[in-house]
Amino acid sequence: MHNNLKSKAKWFWGAVIAIELILFYSSSMTYKQQTSVPFLERTLGRSNKPFYDSLSKISFNYGGKTQSIDNDGYYHFLEFFIRKGAHFSIYFLLGLFLCLAIYKYLSKNKFLMFLIPWLSTTGLAAFDEFHQGLTGGRTPSVSDVILDSVGALTGILILMLILWLVDLHVKKAN
Repeated sequence: MHNNLKSKAKWFWGAVIAIELILFYSSSMTYKQQTSVPFLERTLGRSNKPFYDSLSKISFNYGGKTQSIDNDGYYHFLEFFIRKGAHFSIYFLLGLFLCLAIYKYLSKNKFLMFLIPWLSTTGLAAFDEFHQGLTGGRTPSVSDVILDSVGALTGILILMLILWLVDLHVKKAN
């Protein structure tokens, strides 16, 4: 399995580059170009608000602002979860693919195999937020960098756990 992963390093680097291009393009867009609120309103309709009762009980602070249906409205509150889920997910994938891409070079040093992708993705998240701050109608957020970093960390740790379990299984089989 390990040789198989090493032979696919170019594909993993390709995935890393593709994700970075998507992130760069996305952070170049204004909020108005990127908002999903009109789509949610069209798809769900003005009167159909699934889980409204449950969601209306949720209120929390994110980035110094209270997030709730009362503050943001139903569709903006839903969009908040979609956007933050996208942040977490894309950096989860970026961390995972970056870890796989460097596996070829660092498979014997598990600490560096974990640390380099995590620090790299966190740095890329900070740069992405900076780039977003140069875009009209967008505000960079330290909270988003933290969320991105946790997404990357989660992807890397899950991958490393899987690799460890596969190693354990192979050692038991031999």
